Amino acid sequence: MASTDHDPCPICLEPITQEAYLDHCFHAFCYPCILYWSRVLTKKQSQTLSSIKCPLCKTDNLSIVHGFNGEFFQQHYISKGLAKSWWFSSAHGFRLQWYGSDVQISKSLFDVHRFWKHRRYLGGNVWLKRWLRREIQVVTQEEDVDIIVHHIHGVVESFGRKRKQKEGTKDATHEEKREEFRRLLLDAAKPFVLRQAERFVSEVELFLASGLNIEAYDKVCMQHVAGMSTPAE
Repeated sequence: MASTDHDPCPICLEPITQEAYLDHCFHAFCYPCILYWSRVLTKKQSQTLSSIKCPLCKTDNLSIVHGFNGEFFQQHYISKGLAKSWWFSSAHGFRLQWYGSDVQISKSLFDVHRFWKHRRYLGGNVWLKRWLRREIQVVTQEEDVDIIVHHIHGVVESFGRKRKQKEGTKDATHEEKREEFRRLLLDAAKPFVLRQAERFVSEVELFLASGLNIEAYDKVCMQHVAGMSTPAE
């Protein structure tokens, strides 16, 4: 992803080149800068490190994600004893960088307003549970997220059931229903996804509003990023 309009690298204070992200806090750096930082920290310790603290937020991170080209990515682990988990696919890598960047799909692209105005939330989404599993794996960097998925999916399903029961009444406007949904989802997700909670809630809403399956949604996101990276003629 292009970084020319982003904040400068926190280490060298220059525009970010060879964009890289720490895998837990998602702060972005130049890859050579954060790699050098990790090696400096390693040299200061008498034992091999399994993680490094982000120079910005002091969060522990296990790896540096870099070299993403829209399909593949590389992951530099702080501990050489760690290998990339089999479940962490290239799709996980794309979403990891997606959360780490300030790129977001425009709400008008999937028409979030129409989603709420026409009560499309009542129809459910057969792909949501699988999509939630991947997203939560990305933001928590954990493979076993079944309990979290069950909890958050349950909140979405419960909201839909409640709205169906009140269908035909005028208990709330479309905007009030949306605010209620986002508040419930934020409360459910925040203990698990922490500082990514607001972004996570927006991503869930956009996925639901899209009406697409996971593969089609990913394709739209990739095209959006590619379009932003293409220089204007």
